[in-house]
Amino acid sequence: MTEPLKLAVVGHTNVGKTSLLRTLTRDVGFGEVSHRPSTTRHVEGARLSVDGQPLLELYDTPGLEDAIALLDYLERLERPGERLDGPARLERFLQSSEARQRFEQEAKVVRQLMASDAGLYVIDAREPVLAKYRDELEVLAGCGKPLLPVLNFVASSDHREPDWREALARLGLHALVRFDSVAPPEDGERRLYESLQLMLENARPALQRLIDDQQAQRQVRQHSGKRLIAELLVDCAACRRSVVAKPEEEAAAIAELRDAIRQREQRCVEALLKLYAFRREDANTGDLPLLDGRWGDDLFNPETLKLLGIRLGGGAVAGAAAGAGIDLMVGGLTLGVAALAGAIAGGALQTARGYGSRLMGKLKGQQELTVDDAVLRLLAVRQRQLLQALDARGHAAMSRIRLENPPDQVWREGKLPAALSKARAHPQWSSLNPGARLSQAERLEQIDELLQEI
Repeated sequence: MTEPLKLAVVGHTNVGKTSLLRTLTRDVGFGEVSHRPSTTRHVEGARLSVDGQPLLELYDTPGLEDAIALLDYLERLERPGERLDGPARLERFLQSSEARQRFEQEAKVVRQLMASDAGLYVIDAREPVLAKYRDELEVLAGCGKPLLPVLNFVASSDHREPDWREALARLGLHALVRFDSVAPPEDGERRLYESLQLMLENARPALQRLIDDQQAQRQVRQHSGKRLIAELLVDCAACRRSVVAKPEEEAAAIAELRDAIRQREQRCVEALLKLYAFRREDANTGDLPLLDGRWGDDLFNPETLKLLGIRLGGGAVAGAAAGAGIDLMVGGLTLGVAALAGAIAGGALQTARGYGSRLMGKLKGQQELTVDDAVLRLLAVRQRQLLQALDARGHAAMSRIRLENPPDQVWREGKLPAALSKARAHPQWSSLNPGARLSQAERLEQIDELLQEI
């Protein structure tokens, strides 16, 4: 079996080496990421495989701390009349007592780079180009290994990319790659591996396999995420509760249904986080904060719907959102203002014979409650937004995900997909209903159709 390509990730302290590795490996637990300098004190490795075959080994190294002094020491290592090349001079350094004492950290970096096929020199593009960085590059160049500069944190508004490009060119490093480990560009990994292909001809096939596999995995994640959202929407559209038309029982049924829908959405949130290998605590939103593992803002609060620009239904729903209370009298039966206002404004629910904008049907003893279209829209908008945020998030990000007001007019105001209208007529399609039959071919077909619109 072909040996995997070995890459040493090197650079100054606190420039994002471990962050880069977290993003490349999609492992939020790799190493320790901190704003404190010198967090990594030893070499730590990770392996990327495709179909069980290891293709790439990545080695996180300690930060270079005193390259200026090391360079001065290296120059004094040569004996009179000697002209050692870079690798020979560094080998002599590694055999010295200084490599085990004063320059112990630097020795770990040099030793790992010399044992690797190439190095990724990580740069915090927000930092000015200082003499210490030039000295680091001179020391690393002495290892005799190809070195690819990686400009990290280029998504920051205060980056100094032009300065770094000029400085690297003056040092003979014309090939580089932009890669923000917190908010990586969509093609960031592909560009990194393509740059390595130009430098390492023998590794070209293995790197191409990595490129192809990671693109395929991304498509799988996106498809799986959309399916999770489609299943959530069908579950909620098909969900219904039967209740005797009495205020007390109506209120209890509304409360139970609201909790069921909230919990179902939370399961979708957690499934999306797991799909993208993030932690439960990574999800947070601007207007809809995730508190104690649950969405903070009430799904059924009309103010929440208005904040995200969700179109409310007509008639009673719109009136309730505006703060109006109404009485309903059907067949001599009266629902009081408090009960009905709570059912609408607090629950945004509708009865079985009033799908869409019609809120109330004819009451005949038993009444059926279903989830209002506006709530389905809200579920779709914020789950789609969460999916997009996860897809663009690097695994080195330390801040929680914040969801802002998304430009999602189709789901806010457009006609709901036909699959959801059909789901309303099939309560057996919802996992929230007793006797659910989730493997029905027609249900799966509607989920597939809905997935295309998500």
